[in-house]
Amino acid sequence: MSLMLSIAFWKLITRLGEAQIMLPAALMVALWFGWRERSTQLAVVWLVGLFAAVAVTTASKVAFLGWGLGWPALDFTGVSGHSMFAAAIYPLTGVAIASALTGLRAARWQGLGLAAGIALALLVGVSRVAVEAHSWSEVVAGLLVGGMATAVAAIVERAPPARHTLWLPVVVCVWLGSTLTAAPPSTTHGWVTRLALAVSGRSKPYTRADLLAARKPSEDTVR
Repeated sequence: MSLMLSIAFWKLITRLGEAQIMLPAALMVALWFGWRERSTQLAVVWLVGLFAAVAVTTASKVAFLGWGLGWPALDFTGVSGHSMFAAAIYPLTGVAIASALTGLRAARWQGLGLAAGIALALLVGVSRVAVEAHSWSEVVAGLLVGGMATAVAAIVERAPPARHTLWLPVVVCVWLGSTLTAAPPSTTHGWVTRLALAVSGRSKPYTRADLLAARKPSEDTVR
C-alpha cells in the first residue's frame, strides 16, 4: 500500500513539470511582472530565456530520437523537459507570489519565494527519476538548462516590491491545482518524436535500449 501511495505521489508531482500546465502559468506570471513598468524588462528577458531553454531541450531530444546522439556512459538521451520547465518557471513564480502576498514588504520575502520555487523544481526533477521517465543525468541537465533562464532574468533585473494583491497567487494556485488531475496526459513527447522522425528520415525513433546496448561493448572491454 505504501509503495502504491508513493508511486501515486510521484506521478502527481511529475505533472507539475508538464508543458501544458507550466506554459500558461509562466504567461500569467510574466504578465504580472509586465504589469508594472519597472518589471517589463524582467518579463521579456525571462520569456526569451524560457524560449531558449525549450529550444535546447527540444534539440537534444531530436538529436537522440532521430540520430541516436546520446551519452551511453551517463545514460543520457536528452534534456528532461519537465525538469527544465520546473527550474525555469517555479523560482520566479515563487518570487512573484511572495511579492503579491506581502506587498511593500516583498523584498524581505522574495528570497523565501525563490527558495520555495527552487525546492519545488528539485522535487519535480526527483519525480522524473522516481517514475522512471529519465536518468539522473537527464534531470540534472534539465535543471541546469532551466535554471539558466531563471538566473539570467534575475541578474538582468530584480523584481521590485509590489502592491499587495491576491489575484496572482489565487489564479496560479487554482490553475496548478485544477490541472493536476483535470488536464489530459501530455502529448509533447509524441510531437517531438514525430519531428525527429520527419527531419531524420527514420521510420522508428532511437530508444534508451539502443543507447544501453551501445554501452555494453565498452563495459565488456573494460572488464
